[in-house]
Amino acid sequence: MAREATKEIKIGNKVIGGGNPVLIQSMTNTKTEDVSATVEQIQKLEGAGCDIIRCAVPDMEAAKALTEIKKHIKIPLVADIHFDYRLAIAAMEHGADKIRINPGNIGAKERLLAVVKEAKDRNIPIRVGVNSGSLEKDLVEKYHGVTPEGLVESALGKVKMIEDMGYDNLVISIKSSDVMMCVRAHEMIAEKTTYPLHVGITEAGTIISGNIKSAVGLSLILNQGIGDTIRVSLTGDPLEEIKSAKLILHTLGLRKGGIEVVSCPTCGRTKINLIALANAVENMVADIPLDLKVAVMGCVVNGPGEAKEADIGIAGGIGEGLLIKHGEIYKKLPEEELLPALREELLHWGE
Repeated sequence: MAREATKEIKIGNKVIGGGNPVLIQSMTNTKTEDVSATVEQIQKLEGAGCDIIRCAVPDMEAAKALTEIKKHIKIPLVADIHFDYRLAIAAMEHGADKIRINPGNIGAKERLLAVVKEAKDRNIPIRVGVNSGSLEKDLVEKYHGVTPEGLVESALGKVKMIEDMGYDNLVISIKSSDVMMCVRAHEMIAEKTTYPLHVGITEAGTIISGNIKSAVGLSLILNQGIGDTIRVSLTGDPLEEIKSAKLILHTLGLRKGGIEVVSCPTCGRTKINLIALANAVENMVADIPLDLKVAVMGCVVNGPGEAKEADIGIAGGIGEGLLIKHGEIYKKLPEEELLPALREELLHWGE
């Protein structure tokens, strides 16, 4: 199955599947009922490039808070529900654009049917989530452990439960913390269904380990034309998830626009605090909507040559540095003026 062949699903003001761009998702880590904190975090994530946001709805207070949260955000909101079918219904009543459930832990068939009926009446998509950590015992026994085959069978079984209730406005998510198991499961399910897939490596870990696992897993999956939304799950600030997801999509050629920052490793020739400078540049360009490559180089000896492939760059020296445009030295500046000068050039690029 190619990405273009997946079913189109509308989530609020976004459309996924059917060859539409792969969208970036994250999840708030605030208490959802704390409306001001949740809105503040979502707005920051929006500004960083988040396309869809998910909020935990563990109780009725959180469900009711969605009404006010929705007034202050622009991107679609997904309600994350576990166990209590009444919370799924309340979340939809209070403005959720999509709900995420595991039909297996919602309870009796009548309860799932009540959730599906509410979703159908409001035309709200349901994300059917299956996690390797919660795979049914009978499937673990059948496949002698947690396997890609078991994950796929579990997911498709839950999808059929909802289809049999007359609803097919669905997105599927199958996640595992085992990267290669996750990859294989997505390859298998992509051959068996045309529903859009939300892709992520669950419980991937901290900034370093989580980024590496997510980059490997997501790239192997996305590069086969599989996956319609992604989340880089990190134990840390959700803003880091957006940065990583954007870079993965950009590197794979699945997203255009946005400034790409390249920087050299430090060496004995480095005469400037390159690590701090490169990080400062990366943060500084996050809100600039240009499709450019910016180079940050550590010395004025090799810097200009190494920056030739970039549109613009800076190279550090002892207390000063060079501003480089299109591979040519443009200005020599005091060190403290390099960052402001670079930003000024980018803000007026093309004028």
